[in-house]
Amino acid sequence: MAEPSPALTYTSYLALDQVLDAQHPRSDEHDEILFIVIHQVYELWFKQLLHELGYLQRRLEAGEGSRALATVRRILTILKTVVAQIDVLETMTPSQFSTFRSRRPGASGFQSAQFRELEAVLGRRDDAALQPYEKGSAAYERIAAAMRRPSLFDSFLRYLATEGFAVPKGALDRNVRRPPAPSPGVQRAVREAYRLDGLAAMVAERMVDLDEGVQEWRYRHVKMVERTIGDKMGTGGSSGADYLRTTLFKPMFPDLWAVRSKL
Repeated sequence: MAEPSPALTYTSYLALDQVLDAQHPRSDEHDEILFIVIHQVYELWFKQLLHELGYLQRRLEAGEGSRALATVRRILTILKTVVAQIDVLETMTPSQFSTFRSRRPGASGFQSAQFRELEAVLGRRDDAALQPYEKGSAAYERIAAAMRRPSLFDSFLRYLATEGFAVPKGALDRNVRRPPAPSPGVQRAVREAYRLDGLAAMVAERMVDLDEGVQEWRYRHVKMVERTIGDKMGTGGSSGADYLRTTLFKPMFPDLWAVRSKL
C-alpha cells in the first residue's frame, strides 16, 4: 500500500525552504543581503508580469475588453509596487553599496533575461538585447522567441479590429520581428475609438497608463543608479547610468501618444 503523501503546509506549498535559502552574500557587509533580496523580488515580479502580459494578449485577441481591463489594472498595480521598491534600495548610501559592489564582478541587472523578455513582449525589437546571453542558452531562446511573437501592441490592434475599427490590414499583417512604424491609419482607428468613448477607449487609456508606468520605472531606475554609483561603469560591462539614460522617454506605443493632440 502506498504511503500517504505528507500534508501540504504553508512552507511546502510556497517552497519557503528553497526561497529563504536562496540568498548567498559574497561578503559580511550588512547591506548586501538587502541588495540580493530586492533583486530577487524584482525577478519574481518580472515573472508575474510576463504571466499577466501573456494573459492580457490572449484576452485582447479574443475581443474580451472587460477582462483585458481587469488584467491591465493588475499589471499597473504590480508596476507601482516595482517602482516603490526603489525607495527601499535608496535607503542604502553610495558608500554602503561600495563595500560589497566589487565582490560581484560581472554580475549586473543589465543581464536580467526576464526584463529583456518583458521589453520584447512590450515591443522592443533589437538584437542588441541578445548580446549578454550565449546563443542557444535558455535565456537567449526565450528573448528571441518573444521577439518573434506579436507584441502587446499588435494584440491591441487586433482587439480594435474585432471591435469593428478600421485598423489597416498592413498593420495587422505586419512583420512582427520588426518594430512597428508610426501609422496614420492606426491613429485614425484609435481616434475613432476615443470618439465613441466606449470600452475600446478605456482599453486604449489603460495601454497609455502602462506605457507611462514603464517609463516611470525607467526614470526611477536611472535616478537610483545615479545616486548610488554616479557615472561609474556598470558591473556587467554597460556604461551604467549613461546607458540607462538612453532608454528614457521612449514610448512603447507611439501611435497612442501621437493621437493626443488630435482628439
